[in-house]
Amino acid sequence: MDFHFAALIGAGLAAIGVIGGGIGVGYATGKTSEAIARQPEASGKIMGIFIMGIALAEATSIYGLVVALLLLFK
Repeated sequence: MDFHFAALIGAGLAAIGVIGGGIGVGYATGKTSEAIARQPEASGKIMGIFIMGIALAEATSIYGLVVALLLLFK
């Protein structure tokens, strides 16, 4: 198998991580909305934890995207 074709397959597999990050962010947003609806007085604490979680989820998506781009343009 040629290296170029293997890199294309690897880039496609690395891009799957971007999909997972999007699903994780959507799920976290829904659960955060539910938590704030149940306890509005704790919204500041909930939002702080939510933002940290979103940052981690987005970071993993960006790593997958960077790996995919590196494999595409190598």
